[in-house]
This record gives sequence, C-alpha cells and structure tokens, in this order.
Amino acid sequence: MLGEIWSSSELTAEKLGITEIRLSFLRENGILKPGIHWKSSPLGQKKPWKPKALYNVKMCRNIINKFFNEENYNIAA
Repeated sequence: MLGEIWSSSELTAEKLGITEIRLSFLRENGILKPGIHWKSSPLGQKKPWKPKALYNVKMCRNIINKFFNEENYNIAA
C-alpha cells in the first residue's frame, strides 16, 4: 500500500473484491470522484505521461456499497 490512504488499482480491486476493469469503469464513468476516491500518480513515469490512478480504499468501499445498494433497490422497486 502506498502510504496509509492511497493504494494501487490492483490492491484496491483485490480489497474491494472487484476486478481492475470494474474499478476503472467506476472511475471513468464518474462514480468514483477525483481527489476523493482516486488521484493520479505521476511518480516515476516518463513521457508520454499516462498517470496511474491511486485509490482511497475506504472511500471507494463506501461509495461502491452505496451505489450497488441503491441500484439493487431500484431494480426491486
């Protein structure tokens, strides 16, 4: 884990029990918000710059649980 808050997409997906593809989907579709749920990490990356995302596992877990609970409620209703 990178520090106490931010972790790689691989580790975050593992801790959340989802795939990295699903994690990227949630980020790219605005469910995970920049600066809250994820941030870019330019460390050690050369040009052309394609930053890797780092995730706050706790914040991601909160929004993913909320998102999927609301989604399931809407399907059942």
